[in-house]
This record gives sequence, structure tokens and C-alpha cells, in this order.
Amino acid sequence: MSVNKDIFLKKMLINNNILSKIDIEDAYAEAESSGKRFRDVILQRGLLTEEQLISLLSKLLGINIVDLKNTQIDENVIQRISGSMVKMYNIFPVNLEHDTLKIAVADPFDSNLLDDLRFILETPVEICIAREKDIEEAIDKYYGKEGTDLETLMKELQTFSTKEDLEDVDIHEIEEMVNDAPVVRLLNLVLIQAIKDTASDIHFEPFEKEFKIRYRVDGVLYEMVPPPKHLSLAIISRIKVMARMNIAERRLPQDGRISINVEGRIVDLRVSTLPTAFGESVVLRVLDRSTVSLDLHQLGMSKDILKAIEDIIVKPNGIFISTGPTGAGKTTTLYSCLKWINTIDSKIITTEDPVEYDIEGIIQVPINERIGLTFARCLRSILRQDPDRIMVGEIRDVETARMAIQSSLTGHLVLSTLHTNDSSGALTRMVDMGVEPFLICSTVEAILAQRLVRKICADCKQEVEPSSEMIDLMKIDKKIIKQRKFFAGAGCEKCGGIGYRGRTGIYELLVVDEEIRRLIMEKSTAKMIKNAAKNRGLTTLLEDGLNKVFAGITTVEEVARCSMEE
Repeated sequence: MSVNKDIFLKKMLINNNILSKIDIEDAYAEAESSGKRFRDVILQRGLLTEEQLISLLSKLLGINIVDLKNTQIDENVIQRISGSMVKMYNIFPVNLEHDTLKIAVADPFDSNLLDDLRFILETPVEICIAREKDIEEAIDKYYGKEGTDLETLMKELQTFSTKEDLEDVDIHEIEEMVNDAPVVRLLNLVLIQAIKDTASDIHFEPFEKEFKIRYRVDGVLYEMVPPPKHLSLAIISRIKVMARMNIAERRLPQDGRISINVEGRIVDLRVSTLPTAFGESVVLRVLDRSTVSLDLHQLGMSKDILKAIEDIIVKPNGIFISTGPTGAGKTTTLYSCLKWINTIDSKIITTEDPVEYDIEGIIQVPINERIGLTFARCLRSILRQDPDRIMVGEIRDVETARMAIQSSLTGHLVLSTLHTNDSSGALTRMVDMGVEPFLICSTVEAILAQRLVRKICADCKQEVEPSSEMIDLMKIDKKIIKQRKFFAGAGCEKCGGIGYRGRTGIYELLVVDEEIRRLIMEKSTAKMIKNAAKNRGLTTLLEDGLNKVFAGITTVEEVARCSMEE
């Protein structure tokens, strides 16, 4: 969500008594939780019509309104800006007066857009406001399919010349290179296309004879149209400039952050560089609130698990742990828990590496191990800030584990993550770290193991017969198969021919009761603890996954891929 713009619009509506404060706050809360633009929520709720909103913004911001439906656009104006650019930014050129290009936008708050256009077009730019639908229709009318894909742009860039080897380029040449309009256009189009395809990560990978760009969607990597190899230095240097990194340093890894505008919302990109034999590898983690639900009720948990978690996270003290491999959705689960318990009468502080999403009303502290700010050290300071609830991004060592336990024993609820395969493994992992079993028994309330599985595309979902090999592999009772229907996606335009679209979680919640505490004190194995929990009603990851298969949400193959350790 574009927080700064939304806050600005919110204050404008309140200060000018346009709507009731209750309506504004309710709409803003929905925008924050859903990742939608605040203006879109206002329009969807019918609090204002688009015409009323445009008129209001025009009056308060001093910007003219343009009616694109009844405006004739000169062909020379159309040629001043490419089709790929108008579609990328969702803008439209209106006229050219005294060398100033007048451009219609739906969102007049985006100052970064104006700066980008002035830089890329190398001409003064003035904005006016138009209806979003009118802009889209004008783009279709005047530009058609021009510049809509990366392949078209790649062909244009084959003749674009730049140096490849950083050893032969001084810092001034690099600065000129990264500011060339073709490089800016290419990178913007790559980023925006990946984000529109709901990518979670974007990889820029230099090899000896090629330069690859891949992005991960629903946990699977896909390759984009590769750009010319000679553009690798320019593209990677451009990313480093946007992330405020040192473009002359390529011997050491670097970290940074980028904010870009996509269809009126701000998307954060976490940037990591790594030196390789053929240049720097760059990976961008996409932090897009509109594609991630931070609603505890939208994560795919069963009613029993959801109810148990709700009861645990409102307790005054104790430790709740989410466990699983990297990319299993642990942080999203904890964020959703924090939003559920984020009330005016409770102070919540988090310590994260790094902070992924800003949550209003919560104090969030980024870890910086290079200067000695570790989880354990940060926790000591947090306890002096009078918190009620604390989130520790990850329990990595015995010192952090003991600090989390100390925080719980002094009357705080602590939420954290741990890297283990299943819920019982988290308990034995803490013992292996060196944490005394009686401390674990005194503080840990529950462990949630989780994985993410791809959901069947709703537009091409069809009934299928599961393969006998997969049935045998998953050890599914043949009697159950006769009573159940199985589904898969055939592949369509909406899912890109994959058959899957979106992801949901499969979960295993182990609540630490008296029997489990006894086993912890006896230093029992993870398998013994798991078996005892199963006898007491534990639903395993595999069982929860199969329940989602039988409900037509995912496939047997997906559950097998994510829970074969079962």
C-alpha cells in the first residue's frame, strides 16, 4: 500500500470535512489490511464517486481536469512517449505547449512518477487529472498493442551499446550508463511485469555468455526474455543506484531497498547483491502488501487451528513459535497474529532482519549485526521499553532463545520463528541449542509448523484421476479414493498455462500440554513427542494437506512436494 500518499489523502479528507471521520478511518483500515489503494476503497464503498474525488483533488491541489473522451490528441504528441511507457505508468499524453508535455494521470500524488517522466523524456512535464478508465481506453485507442511486451523492447535494445567490463569503466561512465533512457525503460518494464505477475523474487544472473532474468511466482522460478549480455553491467548498476548502494563496489555483498510505483500503489523491493565469477548477482525480494494477506482468517488454517492460535496469542505471557523452511510463510503468519492483537491498550515491539512490512501502531526495529545489533542485544533494550507483546524475527542461537524465555517469564507474550521441519522438532532443537528443558516447559505455549502449497486455478479447474504412483507414495487409503473427487488445473490464460494460481498454507499445530511437558523434561526424541501429540489429536502437515486436496483447493502432487518428510 502507498502509505505516504494514502495518509496525505486521508488528512486532506479529514481537514476539509469531506467525509465523516468514522467512514474515513474504516476505509483506511481496510486499505491497510488489504493492500488496496485508499482511493479505491473510498470509491468501492460509494463514499465518493470518481467524478467527485477528481473534482475535489483538482480544487485542493490546483490541478486541471481533462476529459479524455472528448479531447482530440495530436499524433505528434502521441509520438513523444512510447506505448510501453504509458502502459507501464498508466498515464496519457494530452498536448504539447511551449515544450512542456501535458500528461493525464489518475493519481496526482505520485511525485516520483513526475521526476521519472521528466528524466526519461528529457522535457518539462505538467500533470492533469483524468478518470482512470478514460486513461486506459485512450491508451487502447491510440497505442493498441504497441510496446506491451519485453520481447519488443529487447529487440530495440539489441543495438544499444554500452561497456560490459567494470574494470574498463570509471565511475563517471557508470553514472552516465545507468541514466540512459533505454536502460531505465527496460528495468522498469521488467520490475513492473514481474510485480503484475505476483512474483515474490526477481533474479538478475550474469553468466559467461548470457545474462538471465528470472522471477519466482508461487514458489516456482520462471525465466523472462533474456536481455542482451552487454547490458548486464548497466542494468545491475542501475538497480544499485536505485537502492542507494555503492556502484563502484562489486567485491563485497551489499543490501538495499527500492520503492517503486505500480498502478498507483507503492511496492517495496529488498535488494541483495552477491559477487560472482561473471559479475554481480542481484536478487530483489518483492514486498507487495496487495498480494499478501495479513489477515489471520485468510491464511488457509482450519477452524480448530485458527481458534487455538487466537486463544494463545491473547495470553499475557508465553512463547508462540512458527517453524518451517525459508519461504514457508512464517513471517506472514506472525504479522497476521500481530495485526489480530494490535489494540490501543497493548504495546507491541518487533525486532526483525529486516523489517518487511510496516504495520501502523507497532514499533519495528531492524537488526544490524554489522554494528553488533543482534536479536539478543535488541531484546534486552526492548524489555526496557515497557512492551506487552514482542516479536523476535528468528531464534538463531541459545542467547536469543534464553532472552525470549526471560521475556516470557517477566510477563510478556513472545512470538518468533525457528527453522525446523515440523512442530515437535522445534522443541528438541531448543534443547539441542542448550536451553534447559524446564524453561521450555515453563514458557512455550505452542509451535506451528507450516508450508505453502499452490492452489488450483479456479478458471481451469477440472476433475482428474490421481496417478496410482502418487497414491502409493502418499499412502492414501484406496477406500477413501472411491469416496473423494480429485482436481487439477488444465492450464489457461489466467494462470499462464500452469494450472495453479496463488498459494495457501498447510499447518500443524502442537499445543504444549502436560503430557508434552513431561516428554520434554525426559528429553524425549522429536518422533516420540510427535507420536504422543498425534495420539492426542494433532493434525500433521500431511493430513492437513490431504484435507485441502479433498476440498479441491490443491493437488496431491503439491502436498507431496511440500510434506514428503512426513
